[in-house]
Amino acid sequence: MQTAEIRRRFLQHFEQRGHTVVPSASLVSPDPSLLFTVAGMVPFIPYLTGREPAPFPRATSVQKCVRTLDIEEVGKTTRHGTFFQMNGNFSFGDYFKAEAIQLAWELVTGKVEDGGLGLDPERIWPTVYLDDDEAFDAWRAYVPAERIQRRGMDDNYWSTGAAGPAGPCSEIHYDRGPEFGPDGGPEADPTGDRFLEIWNLVFMQYERGDGEGKDFPILGELPSKNIDTGMGLERVAFLLQGVDNMYEIDEVAPVLRRAAELAGVTYGKDHEADVRLRVVADHVRSGLMLIGDGVTPGNEGRGYILRRLLRRAVRSMKLLGVDDATLPELLPVSKEAMKASYPELETDFARISSVAYAEEEAFRRTLTSGTALFDTAVQQAKAAGTPTLSGDQAFSLHDTFGFPIDVTLEMAAEQGVTVDAEGFRALMKEQRDRARADARSKRTGSVDVLAYRRLLTEHGPTDWRAYDTLRTDSRVLALVAEEEGPEVAAQGDIVRVVLDRTPFYAESGGQVADAGILTWDGGRAEVIDVQRPVKGLVAHQVRVLEGELRQDVELTAEVDYEWRLSACQAHSGTHVVHAALREVLGPQALQSGSYNRPGYLRLDFAWQGALTAQQRTDIEDVANAAVRADHKVSASYMTLPEAKAFGAIALFGETYGEQVRVVEIGGPWSRELCGGTHVRGSSQIGTLALTGESSVGSGSRRVEAVVGLEGFRYLARERDLVRQLAELLKAPQDGLVERVSGMVARLRDLDRELADLRGQQTLAAAGQLAGSAKDVGGVAVVTGSPAGLGGGDLRTLALDVRGRLAADKPSVVLLASESGGKVALVAALNPAAVAQGLSANDVLKAASAPVGGRGGGKSDVAQGGGTDPAGIPAGLQAGEQAVAAATGR
Repeated sequence: MQTAEIRRRFLQHFEQRGHTVVPSASLVSPDPSLLFTVAGMVPFIPYLTGREPAPFPRATSVQKCVRTLDIEEVGKTTRHGTFFQMNGNFSFGDYFKAEAIQLAWELVTGKVEDGGLGLDPERIWPTVYLDDDEAFDAWRAYVPAERIQRRGMDDNYWSTGAAGPAGPCSEIHYDRGPEFGPDGGPEADPTGDRFLEIWNLVFMQYERGDGEGKDFPILGELPSKNIDTGMGLERVAFLLQGVDNMYEIDEVAPVLRRAAELAGVTYGKDHEADVRLRVVADHVRSGLMLIGDGVTPGNEGRGYILRRLLRRAVRSMKLLGVDDATLPELLPVSKEAMKASYPELETDFARISSVAYAEEEAFRRTLTSGTALFDTAVQQAKAAGTPTLSGDQAFSLHDTFGFPIDVTLEMAAEQGVTVDAEGFRALMKEQRDRARADARSKRTGSVDVLAYRRLLTEHGPTDWRAYDTLRTDSRVLALVAEEEGPEVAAQGDIVRVVLDRTPFYAESGGQVADAGILTWDGGRAEVIDVQRPVKGLVAHQVRVLEGELRQDVELTAEVDYEWRLSACQAHSGTHVVHAALREVLGPQALQSGSYNRPGYLRLDFAWQGALTAQQRTDIEDVANAAVRADHKVSASYMTLPEAKAFGAIALFGETYGEQVRVVEIGGPWSRELCGGTHVRGSSQIGTLALTGESSVGSGSRRVEAVVGLEGFRYLARERDLVRQLAELLKAPQDGLVERVSGMVARLRDLDRELADLRGQQTLAAAGQLAGSAKDVGGVAVVTGSPAGLGGGDLRTLALDVRGRLAADKPSVVLLASESGGKVALVAALNPAAVAQGLSANDVLKAASAPVGGRGGGKSDVAQGGGTDPAGIPAGLQAGEQAVAAATGR
């Protein structure tokens, strides 16, 4: 049975039994504490924990998941994989243990022709928690008591790891047969090779207190008992497909087989090759799915994980002997294997593949440049007698060249050296902690988030009116600071204020927060930032200008009209530029990030290579034509599936709830999911001028623009600049390009003439220097200090002088030159001098010390530099003395 068919049967089974089918959430987790969605329950956590009311009593989903904590173990065994799919059914205070067990049993053992999975009921072994008699008795309706095993906290008890919901669980194991291990059920098979766990039913029925690990108190029963189950789709697939592990199922094996073909190896013949093939098969699939959900390679967070996966796959293929680009061969194979379950991979493959292929190409270049740094570090480590690369060196390889640490570890092992991985991780942690601290400080002002959660619990969500008005009558619910909440904020104080009602837009979706004023009887405060520290609550950072601000004060909250108008122009302008990009470049030019502030916007999008001048002009023309057309701008609300069916673009990296807001500009021309503020008609955007276009990473470009009054001012400055240049060059404005081109051409001609003159001077100097040679211990030695030559010209001169000296007599040329306060040094020896045991490196080393420099090279030519021109005479003398010492004179 194909994996996509198992998936379909699971969803159909529960839909027919009253469950709402919920589409898989993005792999990009909405939980800020998680990089990725790591379990099927993650999208349902607010409902399972009671933070939000569930919109349905029961639900089912097949959730895409990625776990990367044990990424180094991938491939070493057949157990570990990074991407997987979790089938789940959920009950929110509806049914409980008996029905959950019944529903699972009916699907697992149901006949294939009736829509079931057809597993043998005689090979099902359930486990329950030690004292969970309710679950034990429910299983007795289907399984004899001797096949139901009771297990302890480590195996059959679930909690989040913190105070909150908890409860026992029941696992369903399937006996794969005696060829996989001894009999005796899950208790006799700690590895799970024979008795394979395929489904875990979690019964959330208790409230737990604080505690470490599994040591915590049970405070009582939950008022509403929930069900959360998880069936590993890949595990069930390899059971039903009659293969041994997840790497051999229909959604993974095709990539493994193609990789083996490219490498000319046979899977199963060599353990080391098998490990690398499994790494490739897993990581290519994970990369495909992550890029599909909008993750792009980078050096931080999700982007770094994706980069690490793709580069490990490329590196593994290289170790298998494949030097050519391999993702163009493997990624399409993975897409074909996965598209039955995720048809969007087919429609979006042009974008996905362009991102992946660009990352491989970048890594191939990185391997060339970074390997040089790596080899130098290895040589230094071996020379020092401590064959260990430091954490600093490993971090530099990561930060500068994008080497994942495991790539560095693999390369080091091949060279017989170790890596200070702990030192590397410490530096990475410092970098991440700094970034997280900055982000946390921005959202909460360094205030414990629990303070905001208490306010949300006590007062409920903020009555947020940003879409409807610029002015509200409001009341201060609390003043919040890092220390205990202040009772009063006086003139000059900066404090965070939570109001019962607000018209202020809180920073989100790339749009900066509103600015404005709070006024009350006897006082005023300016609003300098607005954030949502927790979902549903708006916090205003304010500076008190007059009077005192305290809790329960009645006030007027008013947004600065000009600020909001300019912010709306920028945000609507972003939508217009995005639509123009897609019209000019094609639908693959999807937005991956944006930032809007009054009068200014920037937009990142998926694209390979710089835009041409014509493309930039076309994008600007299309955008301004849309502005001139005065398209209607409207917003409507619908469910996420309805919005996607409507043609709305869901931007990557964003998370959405059940109800979403769709903003249209000109109907289908621009239709995006968006929570920002906008103009009412596109003509209100005003002048739109592109000001820049640049790279922001592999496969990603950024355009910047100004709008409204800022757009007019930008164009006015450009006009004034052209006018000033025309006056300065005494040329008509439409003839400026021709005039400047002519001037540049004349300057290039002059540069060539100067170069010719310098060459003639060098030749003349070479003859004079060669004639000044003196005998030092039987060696012809030439020293000199021609002025104003850089390293390249000085080397040319030294080689010319050497060529003028007698070839049958040892000769040494040592030259130094001062240019721009720096010293260039070159030592050149002829073959006779080298044969006599002299070395250009030794001569240069002696000459470098007096000028505060260093250098190196080969035995016949060495080059260096210094910082002290006053030491040139002493340096030349020291070089000559080194020759004398080497000849015994």
